[in-house]
Amino acid sequence: MENVDLFGKSITDLADNFEDTALHLFHFQYKNNLVYQEYCNRLRVDITKVKSIYEIPFLPVSFFKMHDVVTTKFAPEIVFTSSSTTGLQNARHLVKDLSLYEQSFMKGFVHFYGDPADYTFLCLLPGYLEREGSSLIYMMDYLTNHSKNPESGFFLYDHEELWQRLQSLKKSGKKSVLFGVSFALLDFAERYAIDFPELTVFETGGMKGRRKELVKEELHAILQTAFGVDSIHSEYGMCELLSQAYSQGNNVFFTPPWMKLLLRDEKDPLFVNPELSSGQVNVIDLANIYSCAFLATDDLGKRRGDGMEIIGRSDHSEIRGCSLLLIH
Repeated sequence: MENVDLFGKSITDLADNFEDTALHLFHFQYKNNLVYQEYCNRLRVDITKVKSIYEIPFLPVSFFKMHDVVTTKFAPEIVFTSSSTTGLQNARHLVKDLSLYEQSFMKGFVHFYGDPADYTFLCLLPGYLEREGSSLIYMMDYLTNHSKNPESGFFLYDHEELWQRLQSLKKSGKKSVLFGVSFALLDFAERYAIDFPELTVFETGGMKGRRKELVKEELHAILQTAFGVDSIHSEYGMCELLSQAYSQGNNVFFTPPWMKLLLRDEKDPLFVNPELSSGQVNVIDLANIYSCAFLATDDLGKRRGDGMEIIGRSDHSEIRGCSLLLIH
């Protein structure tokens, strides 16, 4: 894997032989990512015996709060940061090549929804707009700018303007997507209602301390009634990833071909097995060439056929049994 140009191809090509590519990338990252290498060494992993994706060590996402998780040395084009509760450390993802991210989210959207140019994108994302370094804002700004519809745009707190725009789009029959953070969508739903069954509504996550947290089923039921839609869509992403999984209803997520969601045992965080029906979620993201493609999240999941239901966060913010892995 000396020649990094082997990855200079379409993101969809990386998925042609997913397991071979993942194993190739594992060896490349072990050699060229000092944080990941040290993590594997602390686990006493014999990398010559890693023969399947289920034997690859998964780096806890919390390492992005403590270290610059980079593969090879480079000056980043951009640094994405996570939102966090006041006083807590933000995660930082140093991105070497923005085109990888752009290619991943564009092709990911096409995979599930078709050409972004055909859509009008409405973005109600105040919690993200009010800080710097949001990968979601970068993605939505890019999609908005690549839409052929001038009605696309961002709305901070102007719910009246958003409601008028939705009314206009409903009359015109244009394909429309509304991306909104949960608390902002609820604020909107309390004052406005529109029967717009053709609208695709995405809720992008929590209340950010603005409102009482609701279980997904309750939140989605409120939003379905307010917008007159049959289902609420969601996007599963984070600043540590360059790819996203999508749910088109029931909180069950599916991945594009260059990404996989796996499960690890809650009691044994190093045990990853395709036979597990529930556990904590691990992610392989082949677009994460220059950070780490193998991440252990704090999310809990249940296998639903070929998809994954995300059922919440673990009670433990760090992976149990991994305190020995802190690197100084």
